[in-house]
Amino acid sequence: MQQTTSEREQRRYAIIADGMLTQRDAKTAYGVLRYGRDEVVAVIDRAHAGRTMLDVEPVLGSGAPIVATIDEALALGPTSLLIGVATAGGVVPPQFRAALLRAIDAGLEIVSGLHDLLAADVEFTQRAARSGARLWDVRVPPPDVNVFTGAAYDVPQTVVLAVGSDCAVGKMSVMLEVERFANRVTRTAEFVATGQTGILIAGSGIAVDRVISDFVAGAAERLVTGVGNDVGVTLVEGQGSIFHPAYAPVTYGLLLGAAPDLLIFCHELGRTTIGGFDVAIGSLAELIAEHERYLQRIKPARCVAVALNTSRYDDVSARAAIAAIERETGLPTTDPVRFGAERLWEAIAGAIGTTSKSAGATSPTKRE
Repeated sequence: MQQTTSEREQRRYAIIADGMLTQRDAKTAYGVLRYGRDEVVAVIDRAHAGRTMLDVEPVLGSGAPIVATIDEALALGPTSLLIGVATAGGVVPPQFRAALLRAIDAGLEIVSGLHDLLAADVEFTQRAARSGARLWDVRVPPPDVNVFTGAAYDVPQTVVLAVGSDCAVGKMSVMLEVERFANRVTRTAEFVATGQTGILIAGSGIAVDRVISDFVAGAAERLVTGVGNDVGVTLVEGQGSIFHPAYAPVTYGLLLGAAPDLLIFCHELGRTTIGGFDVAIGSLAELIAEHERYLQRIKPARCVAVALNTSRYDDVSARAAIAAIERETGLPTTDPVRFGAERLWEAIAGAIGTTSKSAGATSPTKRE
């Protein structure tokens, strides 16, 4: 669902992440706190109540107060309650239910990026009908997504896709940091959201993991063909990993449907196996080569840089690892959240004139 600018400007979020604020599942809360365009008036989490987000996660740059209960949050005047977690399987945490019902009864808009749809919950919808509260299921895709047609091959923009070694390694953050830097210097880049948190930040997009499998590539194509002609570089948020036993299908859909010209490879430093599975991540150089080999027979795209998530390491260790991976891969490497995205943008800008599109190569065509 796409939101208008006026609707976005009216939101004052309370974010519920109760009991999960410092877990990886809180990435929706973290993304909105760091990159969102709407005000966050409160974060609900009993374990850290009385502190601020600057105390708990200073890197987010948000001074939002943390409160223990929904009633304390309501006293701060929110217009919307955001479920700030991305749980396994997209399930609404049962412990959030009472707070959600209290917020609905108070007339707040409830915003969820989970697979469990608010609109499919009878109690939520009945209470919302009485109070006038709006339920926004961010993950629901447009009803008219088609199969891939090949139109993505002909877009005038340079399309850059974030790929990675696993889920939740920072692909969205990487592309938002690149967009932020690029638009400070050239104003020619646009972030395209393919997941629920990205949509909350950008105000538009399609959560491709909710799309029927036959149409995932078509959804990605719709996103890249919908970018304005005044944009020079399209930065597509990546999802999953081609080696992830559970989530590889959506990754392949993006690789094919976005028809990228360039790739940015993303990895969390220190992660050695795919989350939840005994699948070794191994050499980054080999993983990058696997992506390039896969695309070679369809529409070639080369990886131009590596983006590391070094959040668990101190500066000295992070810089040493960046240098080591740069030697291993032969590619510009940095942590754009920690050290800025200039090197990534320079790698993209320097590669624009070397893609198959810029060289005038014939695009793949769909046989009728």
